Amino acid sequence: MFKAIFTNSFGILFSRVLGFLRDMLTASALGANIYSDIFFVAFKLPNLFRRIFAEGAFTQVFIPAYAHSKHKGVFGANIFLLFLSIILTLTLLVNILPSLATELIAVGFDAATIELAAPYVAINFWYLPLIFAVTFSSAMLQYKRHFATTAFSTALLNISLIGALFLSQDKSHNEIVYYLSFGVVIGGILQLVAHLVALHHLGLFKPLAGGLKYFRQKANYVKVETQKFKKQFFPAMWGNSTPQVSAFLDTFLASFLASGSISYLYYGNRIFQLPLAIFAIATSIALFPSIARYIKNNDEQKARAYMQRAFWFLAYLLTASTIGGYILSYEIIWLLFERGSFGANDTLVTASVLQMYMVGLLPLGLQKLFLLWLYANEQQMRAAKIATYSLLFYIFSALALITPMGASGLALAGTISGFIGFGMTIKAFGIKNFYAIVASKNALYLLGGSVVLTVLLLLFKDFIATII
Repeated sequence: MFKAIFTNSFGILFSRVLGFLRDMLTASALGANIYSDIFFVAFKLPNLFRRIFAEGAFTQVFIPAYAHSKHKGVFGANIFLLFLSIILTLTLLVNILPSLATELIAVGFDAATIELAAPYVAINFWYLPLIFAVTFSSAMLQYKRHFATTAFSTALLNISLIGALFLSQDKSHNEIVYYLSFGVVIGGILQLVAHLVALHHLGLFKPLAGGLKYFRQKANYVKVETQKFKKQFFPAMWGNSTPQVSAFLDTFLASFLASGSISYLYYGNRIFQLPLAIFAIATSIALFPSIARYIKNNDEQKARAYMQRAFWFLAYLLTASTIGGYILSYEIIWLLFERGSFGANDTLVTASVLQMYMVGLLPLGLQKLFLLWLYANEQQMRAAKIATYSLLFYIFSALALITPMGASGLALAGTISGFIGFGMTIKAFGIKNFYAIVASKNALYLLGGSVVLTVLLLLFKDFIATII
């Protein structure tokens, strides 16, 4: 278990370090203004779909369905062609009507800003079909227990964007956004090539090629399997997507705030996503095949033992990350972003946003672990209902907090919905089952360690303040 977790974590960490370098260069080149807002809006929707697909929903339904299929090649080809045709159609529509798509993403933009942003939205959207092909390939690789390629491949996107920023030095803000947009597409191509090489190395092209070759003759053989997949996929997608949809709505609502608000949310969320990805997401990806196998074999005792080990692993790491991220929020933003066009006031606002995000790290991270139980037991619809209630709480909280707190209020609304979702997920998992996991000496160690860490970080913060 831990070998797969560490492979995922290290790959994600490597990618995120490059991502922070990318964000540092972006902040220096564009700052927090209308042009940075435009790029983040343009990249928001395809990136939203990337997170929904790549961080669980597709894989959690595809792997069990693929494993049970009697015609794996035909089933895989059918799912790939079905989703790719829908996504390509959506991408073409966005490129035909880019202004309409932009207006739907950022309603608060005025007409001139929408026209300025529309070409970038059209370019960035070509990342979506590429990343779906990457996600499909990733699911095939995970079926073979191969995690490294997917974990490290996001680094290729960041390398592409860093290259775009270097090539666009001394260019206007308008040209920089063009370079970044094409960098997104090139990064998607590089990610796909890496996965195709891995598929070839593991011999997975043969069943897919056979499935495509005999697709017309044998499509009826997998009709029932495909219908079952679609029935399970959409609730699973919705259940996994609440944080991403909330982030998308952040952009929608922040477009009504002062210029730069979208960027503050983006930079703050990028920091927040680091521990969430390298700990919670990496653990859930690595754990799911084992949990699903134990549940399938009616061995819930081993499944719960895996859950307990993973729970305390995450609880320690996420608690430490929450305390560190909250207390040192200003210092983190100052160190990473305050240079060039990104000024001191930008640091203050972004640090406040980061603090509101960090409060929700523990419940959001642990929820991903307990959702595995629901998916392994094929309770996708129940997970979808939890996601729906969480999203409704986010909307009400966001509308209540946006006026008094601005961008920070939107971040806090996401945290509130995270607590609601976590509580409902624990209820679905079973209060007694949850108590059996947390009722140990680890709870006292966690509490004592948290107090000690808080004191040490406050002292460290005072020391840093004398330097800054």
